[in-house]
Amino acid sequence: MKLIFPNGEHASVDLAEGRWTIGSAADCAIVVALPGVAARHAQFQIKNGIASVQPLAPDAPVAVNGRPVAAETPLKPGDLITVATVGCRLAAVERAGAVAPAAARPAVDESGSTRLRIALPRFVLRGVSGPTFGKAFPIHGTMTIGRQADCDITVATEEVSRHHARVQATVEGLLVEDLGSANGTYIGGKRVQSGLLKTGEELRLDTVRFLLLTPGAELQHGTGGATAGETPAAGASPARTGLLIGVAIAGIALVAAALWFGGVIPH
Repeated sequence: MKLIFPNGEHASVDLAEGRWTIGSAADCAIVVALPGVAARHAQFQIKNGIASVQPLAPDAPVAVNGRPVAAETPLKPGDLITVATVGCRLAAVERAGAVAPAAARPAVDESGSTRLRIALPRFVLRGVSGPTFGKAFPIHGTMTIGRQADCDITVATEEVSRHHARVQATVEGLLVEDLGSANGTYIGGKRVQSGLLKTGEELRLDTVRFLLLTPGAELQHGTGGATAGETPAAGASPARTGLLIGVAIAGIALVAAALWFGGVIPH
């Protein structure tokens, strides 16, 4: 397991079996000396591969996915843990040698440490308009989208409600549920209370639009021609544009291979 601090309050922390105290005191395993963080604020624990968090004082607020907790609470990869005003996310990591045959030695780097690989999400929401344009949001489990800071995906615009929608990753796509928003949640241009968002389809929260991609497709879209701050050309379909770019690249590769193996190399 790994703790990731998206806003940079602390470097990421690898969590093995055991306990880690987070707080402002210098002897804490995870020191975050910021306003509102108690000397010994909370304790993370990994026991038999199961992660949990527990507040260490009545006046030390801790929340999991926006819900305050007062006792030891189990965690799963993708959960957002808020300690006072500091947010950190739990990520799963997979040992590189985990699927190798029993007789195989685990892969190690030059320092002798076992290499770790962060588990890829099944889906990624790619912002294609407004304040989220060009940003990618990996989807782990169930996540909330809204204007408020305790949402898993925060969209800082007045058109989006404080807690606008909830998404849940499934095999087929994302289950989308509107949380009583003022301006509505749309899948493919149709307003819904709940529905299934499939890969390549558009999710819209009022004027803020996202495209649902798989991690591989996200990499392809991330290398497209638009840069941060630009907007896509009017009427252009992001999914179709990515497909055309992929076809063009494949065609260039085939021509280059034919020239190479045919011995016709231009000088």
